[in-house]
Order: sequence, then C-alpha cells, then structure tokens
Amino acid sequence: MEVKKILMERGIRATRSLGQYFLIDDGVSARMVEYAGVGSGDAVLEIGAGVGSVTEKLARKAKKVYAVEKDKELCEILRAQYGDKESRTEVIEDDIMKIDLPEFDKVVASIPFSLSSPITYKLLLADFGLAVLLYQKEFAEKMVAKPGSKLYGRLSVIAQALADIEILEFVHRDAFYPSPSVKTAMVRLEEKEKRIVEDKKKFFEFVTEAFEHRRKKMRNIFKTSGSLALEELEKRPEELSPEEFVKLSTKILV
Repeated sequence: MEVKKILMERGIRATRSLGQYFLIDDGVSARMVEYAGVGSGDAVLEIGAGVGSVTEKLARKAKKVYAVEKDKELCEILRAQYGDKESRTEVIEDDIMKIDLPEFDKVVASIPFSLSSPITYKLLLADFGLAVLLYQKEFAEKMVAKPGSKLYGRLSVIAQALADIEILEFVHRDAFYPSPSVKTAMVRLEEKEKRIVEDKKKFFEFVTEAFEHRRKKMRNIFKTSGSLALEELEKRPEELSPEEFVKLSTKILV
C-alpha cells in the first residue's frame, strides 16, 4: 500500500503533538500480523487504523477486523476500501477511549504514542487475549523494567502482573511518515494463562496509590496494623516485584 502517496494526494498531515505517525513499511505491518499469529478464526481489533496499512494485512487473514479510527477523513479512506457488505472489516469512526470494546481475540495496531498509557491500561482491564503493538522505545522498556531500576514503576507492575511481555524488535524511523524523533519498539503482550488478579480495577488503584508514595514503605502507605506480618510490607514500591504486589493486594484489599 502506498500510504505516503495517499496521504499526500489528500493533503493529510500527521499531528506530531499527538504522537501520530503513519506506518508506511509493508514489511513491518506484515510482521506485526505474523507475530500475532492471526488466523481465519480470529476477530482482531485495530486501534488507530489510519489509511489501512495494517488493516490490509489483517483483512487477508482474520475472520473479522474492527478498525477503529477517530479521524473522519481517514475513515472515508478506509470505508472506500472496506465499505461493502461482503467485507470482513468493520470501520468504527470513534475515539477508542470513549467506546465499549467489541468482542475480539487479538489486537494488532500502530497506536498514537501520546495515548500509549490509556490504551494499554484499557486493554489490560479487558480480556485482550494477545496484542502486538508499536510503542515509543522508552515506554516499551518501562513495561519490561525490573524492580529497582529507574524505569520501574506503575506501568511495569500492572503490565507484568497481567501479561507476559516481549519486545520483539526495534523499528527504524523510516518505517513511518513523518519519521518520529523517538525510537519505536514492537511489543507483544499475551494475557497470562492463569489469571492471578481477581479484581483488575482494584489492583490498578492499589498499585497507583503505592507509586504515588514510592519512597515510603508499603506498611506506611496503606497504614496496615502490626498484626499483618509480611516482609513485603517493609519494602518500598520500587523494590517490590509484580508478584509481590499481587500477594500484598490479596492481603490488604479484603
């Protein structure tokens, strides 16, 4: 797909301030679909479909594609390609953060960098199955960061507690139009086979509160009584592993 040509003909420009960059490398979009293992039985959610560079690859393999795009003009381009009744692709013109997610098995998307956090948290709160997403390199590194490191924080804990995460590859700047000033990483998130967090929303709130006081010990943050004798309570949030956060949440959130 000649994404750059389509954009230039329409006079469409990316909004850099919103972290919007159009994926123009067919090889990258094809590998995203391959890494996700998209097959004929999968319903796939795409967030920020743009002019359809990833949509095109998904439509060839998936049972159903939900292409979510907020921009009206971009939706017109998508509908011109997938607007007929026989299409397995449904174009949804809306803000991903304002809609109820359709039922899907996998997510494959090049998302706006500025929405990385809210989109990731929304997916993690849902039953997302498996996702292959493009992120800013530093954001991806925060997701896999280890306790005690400078990048370790709320995102690291929540993401690792709920999913198995792998940075698949780093994507070159020329794969986008315009070229971003930051490095990009392709990341796969797979929902953990065994659900270890019973109430995801409460767990999100628990971890968030902890990292608002990251230099304090957990016992002081949550004002726990001395009767709750757990060595994890004597640690600071930045010292606790995701597994220890889960363990503590089951004891404190009762």
